[in-house]
Amino acid sequence: MLSRTFKDKIAKKITQVLTIFLLLILVVMVVVLYYKSEPTIKTNSVWKLLFSSEWRPLAGKFGFYSFIISTVYVTLLSVFISVPISLLMALFLTQNAKFCVKQVVFPVLDILSSIPSVVYGVWGVLVVVPFIANVLGPCFVDYTSGYTVCACGIVLSVMLIPLLVSLLVEIFSTISKDYVDASASLGATRWQTSRKIILRKASPGIIASVMLAVSKAFGETIAVLMVCGSTVKKPESFFDSCYPLSALIVNNFGEIMSIPMYESALMFAALVMFIIVLIFNAVSRIALQHIEKSLKL
Repeated sequence: MLSRTFKDKIAKKITQVLTIFLLLILVVMVVVLYYKSEPTIKTNSVWKLLFSSEWRPLAGKFGFYSFIISTVYVTLLSVFISVPISLLMALFLTQNAKFCVKQVVFPVLDILSSIPSVVYGVWGVLVVVPFIANVLGPCFVDYTSGYTVCACGIVLSVMLIPLLVSLLVEIFSTISKDYVDASASLGATRWQTSRKIILRKASPGIIASVMLAVSKAFGETIAVLMVCGSTVKKPESFFDSCYPLSALIVNNFGEIMSIPMYESALMFAALVMFIIVLIFNAVSRIALQHIEKSLKL
């Protein structure tokens, strides 16, 4: 029989090896993406690649600015729509909803979370795009095809809501009921308790959930590709067509064998996506640590 101390040492070593392995995977991904995109970086300055909108693959001109801006617009719009809705839904389900309501809503959220993204894309083409083209768009612009930043944001927000609500419900459920009872004993309303107590105590978890939602929205591909319009230009409004980086990679990967430097350019697009998500998560993690420290004071 192995001693308990020896088993603990083995478990510790295994977890250390797995942690190092995960870090190595991250490093390998960066190295491989940089190696594959190096020809594009050598023939074009990084500044021109990032801040030029000139996209002429046949001439070797690869400007990713319009793709980056499209990705940022779509991601921000989807998060702007989904986060408030998810917060209110999670507060209702944890603080006010009856048991019979929960029995209906939670299975629906599970079903929505498991639906493939291509189905959301089809729904976007059949419902969201015509709605924007015929109803919403004419209220703000003279003409829009419906395949717009707005369509991408709406479709992505619907995809994010089930994930966010499930995460936030779990986070709110971990808050001690003593805080809620103490707030109620002081005469606070349910909304005051939710706003002053629950949201404040759950703020680190909320930030972590939003980080996950942003990362998912940033890399979503098929649903976005179906409703974005795939127009290589910087969108001037939410009712213009767009072309996010993820859609660019998927839509053009089949052409990499016919055009020189195309594969390298697409690998550079993937590298840009990877670095942006990495920077965002690092900044969010720092902000999260500051919030957790302030809550402990």
